[in-house]
Amino acid sequence: MVSYELYDDGAWDRGEAIFQALRDTLYDEDLYHEIATFVTKHRKGGSPVKCFPPKIGGFNFHYRILYCDGRSAIIRFPMPGYFRMAEEKLLGEVAAMRYIADNTTIPVPSILHYGMADESPRKLGPFLIMEYIENSGDMADVLRAPGHPHEEKPVLDPALDEAKLDHVYGQIADIMLQLAKCDFSRIGCLGMSNSNGDDGDPEITSRPLSLNMTQLGEVGGVPHFELPPTSKTFSTSSQYYSALADMHLQQLSFQRNQVVLSDDECRKKYIARQLFRKVATEHGVASPDTDRGPFKLWCDDFRPGNILIDDEYRIVGVIDWEFTYAAPVEFAYSPPWWLLLVMPEEWTEGLDDWAAKYEPRLSSFLRAMEAKERELMEQGRLRPPQVLSTHMRRSWETGDFWLVYAARKSWAFDGIFWRTLDRRFFGDNPAGFMERLKLLPPEQVAAMEAFVERKMQEKEESTLIDWPRERSPVTAPVPPTLSVQKRPKQTPPRQRPASSSCRLSSPKTPEEIAEDTCLYINTQLEKRILTPPRKTVTGNNYMLEAEIDGKCLIKIGLPHQESSLRPPQRHPEHSQAHTNQHQGARAPKNRPRQNRRTGDPEGTKAFPARVHLQGMSG
Repeated sequence: MVSYELYDDGAWDRGEAIFQALRDTLYDEDLYHEIATFVTKHRKGGSPVKCFPPKIGGFNFHYRILYCDGRSAIIRFPMPGYFRMAEEKLLGEVAAMRYIADNTTIPVPSILHYGMADESPRKLGPFLIMEYIENSGDMADVLRAPGHPHEEKPVLDPALDEAKLDHVYGQIADIMLQLAKCDFSRIGCLGMSNSNGDDGDPEITSRPLSLNMTQLGEVGGVPHFELPPTSKTFSTSSQYYSALADMHLQQLSFQRNQVVLSDDECRKKYIARQLFRKVATEHGVASPDTDRGPFKLWCDDFRPGNILIDDEYRIVGVIDWEFTYAAPVEFAYSPPWWLLLVMPEEWTEGLDDWAAKYEPRLSSFLRAMEAKERELMEQGRLRPPQVLSTHMRRSWETGDFWLVYAARKSWAFDGIFWRTLDRRFFGDNPAGFMERLKLLPPEQVAAMEAFVERKMQEKEESTLIDWPRERSPVTAPVPPTLSVQKRPKQTPPRQRPASSSCRLSSPKTPEEIAEDTCLYINTQLEKRILTPPRKTVTGNNYMLEAEIDGKCLIKIGLPHQESSLRPPQRHPEHSQAHTNQHQGARAPKNRPRQNRRTGDPEGTKAFPARVHLQGMSG
């Protein structure tokens, strides 16, 4: 049974509507020419020959431009509607790529130029122009089971040749060893000394923008002003683990839809998060020996799908360095989750079965890493203290792997906590999760039932709140149930006024939701809806349709009348409140994330396969 939690479908569907409103315009031939001209301005030499249609991924989409010299460049944009931290994400990635290029032998794309939305063609968004790395595919293609559809998440081939596996794993181990040799004195993202990163050495200048933090703000309903400030960095691992524990609490508190199914499930999640917060603030997560660093370079999205190879299975490039930051050493010491290609929380047979299948693959990986470590030490490129294999083995054997994994990922937290962490920190508990209330301070115990009442009310309302970017005098305060044990030299937690309702907003009618969505699309895409929404009723639902700039048609499906406030239904796999409870991006409604964005039925959409650009000036 899968053990992930669900994102807020309201937030996800809103992002989906924004992207779909833009999607058809991405295949405009005039835009192809504009993009080719723009990229050519920043690429020295050669005339553009072809512009390929956009390739759409999980977080970004990009165009590839082929030049007369046989080489290519790409320009990449973030997915609109999903990432409102796009500029911060881009700057962190550029700084990380330049640091990696200067300090390792890891093959990363050469950056030609980058900039913000105002400079981009048709203001598509913050952009990154890079040299295209010729390749024969990615490492996931090598590892995936034969015949497994490419549009679905990859599944590991159980019959992989061990020699091929050693060859592949050895190369990946070399990359991980090089990243772990990059030491920093603080936790956070790298920055550059000027706007285009041409001068100066990188240093830690901003918060560690993780994939989980981004998802909290985009599909978790957490106001951006409740996340760590952009300038916040951390001097100890304990401080950062406490911040991660706070974010788990914020996810439970602010996500309004698909977060709890029953009052008991809500209590269980509340108790788990408060207990983890207690452990983190009492320095129970970080190792005392490495609490103050040095901290290691870490990428949340480092996985086989982002490792490009040639025909001989040699690595020729590693791409997508967003969500790269200096992190606690325990992150680098954890064995990679992707050895089975499927995240533990998405494993349909549950966490225990995932762990049983994972161990043989981990043995193979550590064998290849040990061979690579011996080779590098013989060459004088690695010192004994820089060996990773012993730390990874210990991380798995002691359960530190699960501790770090749960700390990093709010939507995978609950199942791992009750399977592993509860017993680790608090011992056996045959009496059940409510017995753990005795471990919480009185103010947290007293606040729980009011919190449960509020979450059950939100479940019935099934609404979505668009929080402002900055806190204002009228911004709703954080619910009192986020209160935690006070730490020295800190102000008390913010409290909701006694006269305030537990409800953060009153339920909206479908018409109000549609109006809010149209306004949001106007703001995000800087486009004007030319026609008022048209309503078509079908059963208990109706479809709102409106044209944007006379070209694109946006359709928003909503319930009507008495069904408008019904909570969305979970898939039967998530029907048990006590079951195990995503790295990463998970597809709500059991549809592949990428397919929701890219898939026209059977690829029948009549878009140009490519645009020939002969005759354009170089």
